[in-house]
Amino acid sequence: MSNLRILYLTAEAAPFAKTGGLGDIGGSLPKALHEMGHDVRIIMPAYKNIEDGIVGVTPMANILHVPIRGGTEEAGVFQGHLPNSDVPIYFIAHKPLFNRPNLYGYDDDPYRFAFFSRAAMELAVTLNWKPDVVHAHDWHTAPAVTWLATAGQKHPHLAGTPSLFTIHNLAHQGKCSTDIFEYLNIQTHPLFEEGAGEVNFMARGIYHAAKINTVSPTYAQEIVTLAGGAGLDGLLRHRSDDLHGILNGLDYDLWNPKSDPRVLTNYGVNSMDARLANKRALQERSFLPQRDDLPLIAFVSRLDWQKGLDIMGDVIHRLMKIEAQFVLLGTGEAEIEQEFAHLAQLHGEKMAAYLDYNAGFAPQIYAGSDMFLMPSRFEPCGLGQLIAMRYGSVPVVRATGGLADTVQDGVTGFAFREYSSDAFWHALQRGIDMYNHDRPAWEMVQKNGMMADFSWQQSANEYAQLYERMRER
Repeated sequence: MSNLRILYLTAEAAPFAKTGGLGDIGGSLPKALHEMGHDVRIIMPAYKNIEDGIVGVTPMANILHVPIRGGTEEAGVFQGHLPNSDVPIYFIAHKPLFNRPNLYGYDDDPYRFAFFSRAAMELAVTLNWKPDVVHAHDWHTAPAVTWLATAGQKHPHLAGTPSLFTIHNLAHQGKCSTDIFEYLNIQTHPLFEEGAGEVNFMARGIYHAAKINTVSPTYAQEIVTLAGGAGLDGLLRHRSDDLHGILNGLDYDLWNPKSDPRVLTNYGVNSMDARLANKRALQERSFLPQRDDLPLIAFVSRLDWQKGLDIMGDVIHRLMKIEAQFVLLGTGEAEIEQEFAHLAQLHGEKMAAYLDYNAGFAPQIYAGSDMFLMPSRFEPCGLGQLIAMRYGSVPVVRATGGLADTVQDGVTGFAFREYSSDAFWHALQRGIDMYNHDRPAWEMVQKNGMMADFSWQQSANEYAQLYERMRER
């Protein structure tokens, strides 16, 4: 396989911007591809933190003249590198659009990311660098895919460039008015999946891309069904020959219990006795009794309906009736936060709820907990279960999406299929029973998870093979 030039478009790339798995893959996959010898260049928006100043990120002299509405609009560019790598990253700067308190959640989000997408294409031209493939992620970058397949086919620098569109979460689709085609200087036809006068950018990315993939093989199967397709299953079935499932990886340089500076005591699969100090530290911080014999169960996630929280409340009620402890870290919907705050007040001697976002505390929970809960309604890939296994916290998951692809029931964790409190509780019970009554088997499950290989190398190789097929076609 020859080296490829890959233009990587994303709304997030850790550590510069991250709200979930999209940011994690943006900070990891390009590095793995670069290590294989490929020329990868990332473009993302310059959010407020970039405008405010970050060490290692500097403004470029280039001023982009972005073709918009039959004229042009200026945008600036910052540049830097992914930490501990030579992968260049460029930031499209436009203060009215991107210098805001949050990444998303604004009425003009489709226009913000349409401008970003078109500016990214203009930057590739300005750099005098012609990519072999444009790799676009989620609906925010679908305007670039749409432009490439329509007006871009007449562009002297980018005509014929194939695009790969990666679906991270099909539920978020980027809907807006058809006026946005005039904004992007695009002429195209409506899709069956779009309502009258509506553009659906998730649908557009799926329709216009040369290839489509999602972030686990099982999720790729689920999204072509009526139940899992979020209204786009028909379109996805139509493109099924071009749809692939490639499992996300985990950055093992960042997530490594042997060297992670964020945990109290480092340890590995051959030094598990040292792990106990992290459990005791987590119990102390959470004002829970420091008891080695009790299973300490954890949940770290944003608090929304996708994560299975409607079946979790009943399970936590049952858990608090037995000899066990529970720690939760996350923020989200106010009603869910109130429910867990109430539970923590009722069961202060057994439970602690940290209702905020604390990236530094999360590794301590992974390192100190015995079990890790992910009862997701759906989960395209999931990162929590991969980190939990890496840190010796045994995952209890619903077998959906990437959770089904990564957690082997009774081998590296415990899984259930039916989306119900009873099914969830029975899986958790099986884990607790093994912890309490068969410690050698329990320790084997821990070690199996820690030794499982979910590094980025295999996933990056699959992406590279897909890029190569696109270039050849």
